[in-house]
Amino acid sequence: MKYMDKFALLLVIIGAINWGLIGFFQFDLVAAVFGGQSAMLSRIIYAIIGIAGLYSIKMLVGEEKV
Repeated sequence: MKYMDKFALLLVIIGAINWGLIGFFQFDLVAAVFGGQSAMLSRIIYAIIGIAGLYSIKMLVGEEKV
C-alpha cells in the first residue's frame, strides 16, 4: 500500500470515528478540538477528510494485483 493510500485510509478512519461519536454521543470531536463546526480550521479538516474519502474510492473499485 502506498504512503498516500495509508494516509487517506487514516483520515477516513478518523472521519468514521468522528461520525460514530456524533451518532452515539452527539459529540463532534473535530469541532471540539478545532474550535467549533463553523471555525475555519474545522472546515479545513472536514474538507481534507472528505477528499480522503473520495480518494479512497479507488481502493474499493481499483484493480487487485495478484
